[in-house]
Order: sequence, then structure tokens, then C-alpha cells
Amino acid sequence: MEISIENSNRLLWLGRYSERVYTTLKFFADQFDAMIDGGKELYGGYTSRGDFAKKYCFDESNSSSVSFGLMRAYDNAIELRREIGSDAFSYIQMAVYEMSQAEKSEAPLLALQKVVDDIAAFWGIADDAIDDEKIRSIIKLGKRLERVDLYARLKAPDGLIRREILRLSSRLPKTGLKYHSEPLEKLLELANEEKINHQAVINEAEKILDTSIDRKL
Repeated sequence: MEISIENSNRLLWLGRYSERVYTTLKFFADQFDAMIDGGKELYGGYTSRGDFAKKYCFDESNSSSVSFGLMRAYDNAIELRREIGSDAFSYIQMAVYEMSQAEKSEAPLLALQKVVDDIAAFWGIADDAIDDEKIRSIIKLGKRLERVDLYARLKAPDGLIRREILRLSSRLPKTGLKYHSEPLEKLLELANEEKINHQAVINEAEKILDTSIDRKL
């Protein structure tokens, strides 16, 4: 199947946004648990645990919120139903439904775990049901690119960041997309350093793809 530049963007950002939801929800769970045991200093810029949950998870007007990322994944999935198939699309759709239920729930962590499960199921069915390798690879590239960025921003253990950089580098040639080799080489060099330079990883990861491809949709 010939993939247009626009749909390449949509596939990439479907992968990026779905990964963003998955990883930020896991981060949210850790922070929410810490707030239960800790004091107000753990709230950061939020006034309470409830305020944190509402704004971080459910405020669609906040581009950093989980809900914003999920709706952008949904928007792209709608436009890609022919490419990804109805089964894969249905799991993104279910994640949106579970997010709306979580917002109403008195036990948000339990409800939000269903969103995490739906995203994981989306990746699984996409890998199994999408025959076109380029389509699968572009979604996975988005996932890996976002994970490298998020892990660096969240200062995940160095071993996890190294692992994701290597997986990103092995995925790129399978997509058929144009990319810049110099920042990729620098990223691999950073992965080999004794201590990960988080900001350098973020900077180089942002430069890998041609801007005509890595354009938010």
C-alpha cells in the first residue's frame, strides 16, 4: 500500500500519542500513590491530589494532559481506519470510553488501568492484524520515538533509555521514511556513554525525522 505523507504523519502520531497516554498514566499512578503517603510538597503546581488527578488526566484543554493525548490518538485513528482496520481502531475507541468513565469514578487508578490495558491491546492487535509492514513500522516508530523522549524527560533508569534508543534505531529503516543519520548516530553515541545526558537525548531525538514527516496531526 502506498502511504501518503499525511497518513505517514497520522500513523507516526498515532504511535506517539498512544505511547504518551500509556507512559504518562503509569507515571501518574506512581505520583498519585506518593501523594497519598506524602505532604503537600508533592503536589507540585497542583493544590491537592484531586486537583492533580483532574488536571493531569482529564483536562482536554491542557496539552500536557492524558486526555488531550488520548483524543489526539483517537482523531488520527479515525482518519486511519482503512489502514489500521476496525479491530485496532476499536481499542482506541474503548480507551476513550474508559477515560470518560474514569473521570466519573471515585477510584480513578482502577478505572485508568483499563485505559492502559486498551492501549496495550491496541498495540497487540495492530501488530497481529495489520499486514502492511510499513504501516506497522511507522506506528512502532512513533511509539519508540515518544518513549525515548518521555523516558529522558522523566529521567527513567539509564538502562531503559539505552534499550529504547536501540529499538528506535532498528525500527527506522523498516518504515521507508526519510530520516537524518547524524542525530541518530549521536543518539547511539549518547546511549553508549556511562551516564545518560537526558537533555541531549531529547534534543537529538527531535532532529531524527524530516519535518515534513514529524508534523503533529
